[in-house]
Amino acid sequence: MDAIYAIADTGDIISPAMVIYRDLVERNLREIARIAGDPARLRPHCKTHKMPAITKMQLAAGITKHKCATLAEAEMLAEAGVQDIVLAYNPVGPNIGRVIRFAKKFANTKLAVTADHPQPVTQLGAAAAAANVRIEVLVDIDSGQHRTGLPAGPQAAELYKKIASTKGLLPGGLHLYDGQNHQTETAARKEAVLSCWEPARRLRDELVAAGVAVPRILCGGTGSFPIFAALSDQAIELSPGTIVFHDANYREMFPDLQFTPAALLLTRVISRPTPNRVTTDLGYKAVASDPPAGKRLFFPDLPDAVAVLQNEEHLVLETSRASEFQPGDELLAIPRHVCPTSALHKSVYVIAGGKLAETWDVVARDRVLTV
Repeated sequence: MDAIYAIADTGDIISPAMVIYRDLVERNLREIARIAGDPARLRPHCKTHKMPAITKMQLAAGITKHKCATLAEAEMLAEAGVQDIVLAYNPVGPNIGRVIRFAKKFANTKLAVTADHPQPVTQLGAAAAAANVRIEVLVDIDSGQHRTGLPAGPQAAELYKKIASTKGLLPGGLHLYDGQNHQTETAARKEAVLSCWEPARRLRDELVAAGVAVPRILCGGTGSFPIFAALSDQAIELSPGTIVFHDANYREMFPDLQFTPAALLLTRVISRPTPNRVTTDLGYKAVASDPPAGKRLFFPDLPDAVAVLQNEEHLVLETSRASEFQPGDELLAIPRHVCPTSALHKSVYVIAGGKLAETWDVVARDRVLTV
């Protein structure tokens, strides 16, 4: 194991546990700011960490604008001191009322949301006008992932103009997430990212020419963020997320990114059921299970390990080195998808200078806090 992951005493860490290396988080934040060129260009996504402590570290680094996917995350951000938040999720149903309650509770915090259909826009505008608040709305642009959004064309322009003319609402710009761009080869990724950017840029130019303000184009995710950062357009806001912690999946997918995994999972051996098997306490209640079974973790000290069985509280590994392990022995694993992994832990153990320093609560793992 790399010396940067050494922990002097693990006796108070109850496994399976998420451990956060504070020094490495700070290193990653410096690298994010270096790529952006100016922290004022950044609006990082908090879904990766969901923690007030990380939010405050970002604020201390000059990152004042933030992005989230749930109203619980928005509330966590606001309570941590963030005053400019984009909820990059289209509010519908009861969430429309929650947006209004948030705006009234956090009157000094600017909240924007996204939309891709006129019906929720009408409903949100009516609710905002009735409550005497104003909500910024960004049109969600579908750049090819086909998850949400509208193509950057006439329908998106029409919706944006509707937002601008709806009482209670303000036009907040365009939301351009290109989560489909996972090209490992950097030239291919750049070509794909720019092909998403150009239609959005043209749409922005058409709207501005028509007299409608477009204050921002909120761009990208982890893999595309450096490519958007290289563009000089003043409207661009950059929204990386995962790289505050980084993970094994993006480390392999994007070798050009110089980030260090800062959130690992500590697990202990609980059984040696066969000569070539080691069973640990790292079940799927402690690590994201959206990667395929057997591909959810990487063990730096056991690179030949193959996960052959995982249940709620067990992870069975086959390895040629099984005989080296006894019950109680410890391993550290890098999750392949860290964002949903953090949501599985009520709190995390924080390592600083090689020692256990404190614990942090994962506040926004819940769907509802108070609003």
